[in-house]
Amino acid sequence: MQFGIIGSGSWATALAKILTDNGNSINWWVRNADTIGYMEKRRHNPHYLRGAYFNLQQLQLSADLKKVVAQSDVLVIAVPSAFVEDALTQLSPDMLKGKKIISAVKGILPSENQLLNNYLAAHFDFPLTDYFTVLGPCHAEEVAAEKLSYLTFSGIDETTCTNIASYFNTEYLNTVVNTDVTGVQYAAVLKNIYALGAGIAHGLDYGDNFLSVYIANSANEMVGFLRRLNNTYQQASDTNNYAASVYLGDLLVTCYSLYSRNRTFGNMIGKGYSVKSAQLELNMVAEGYNASKCIHVMNETVKASMPIATAIFEILWEHLPASEGFKKIETFLL
Repeated sequence: MQFGIIGSGSWATALAKILTDNGNSINWWVRNADTIGYMEKRRHNPHYLRGAYFNLQQLQLSADLKKVVAQSDVLVIAVPSAFVEDALTQLSPDMLKGKKIISAVKGILPSENQLLNNYLAAHFDFPLTDYFTVLGPCHAEEVAAEKLSYLTFSGIDETTCTNIASYFNTEYLNTVVNTDVTGVQYAAVLKNIYALGAGIAHGLDYGDNFLSVYIANSANEMVGFLRRLNNTYQQASDTNNYAASVYLGDLLVTCYSLYSRNRTFGNMIGKGYSVKSAQLELNMVAEGYNASKCIHVMNETVKASMPIATAIFEILWEHLPASEGFKKIETFLL
């Protein structure tokens, strides 16, 4: 099975490390030719996870996306959600026929407010049976440091999903398989929003006692949305364990970890930065920012009770002062 990785950020680099540590050779699309030149000379990504070194004999680096796609059986898409559509416009539907796609995207594509699988179905006639996700509480920095982590692979074809997941099993990474393709993706979207809120709370000088209550209520709100989503779109009966790592575990680590860019972004907002200033300071994509607007729009149809996510949306998009937004949140917490 020949893997191709689309993207060159921290998560793409971490996934490349996992695959190559397992002895796999990979095709790797890196947009910038200068970055490729650096990696071929120094054996590591100059911008992300600089401590992760690669065996160049296992890498086929290319700035030609069509070439990477043509040479790969399985494509791992690890591009921030806001930039996925721009990257994929280079491809035609025929180029994806017969391929398996693994989404490592932790957000909603903002132009059409869609998950990646819905976008691929609409624009590439790509079947859900060939679509898989890789998500869970797994920061790229800890993967680079080879700290034990867990990833969940989801797909409606459980046999193929299990086979794909086996290529990512290493001494420092365990894999879990489930079939909740839609739910795990929305859980990943929502946890970024709540983590951004956790950062705002920290920036406003709330303490650990408050944060624990905030996260517990966020988890409850997330589950409520996922269950309403199942009912609204008449999906399969809801038998998912929402206390599992891909749901609750990912929410917890993203809210608490200092590696979390969403928490860091929110912390700046809580300390008084404007959204624009925080984006410039962070110099990385905080998925929770765009996600807060996408979920707000989507919830007009789903109609879940989401006072926490709504307050965060109002802070980020409607210029509600962070302190006022969290005063509102205080009244909803149980």
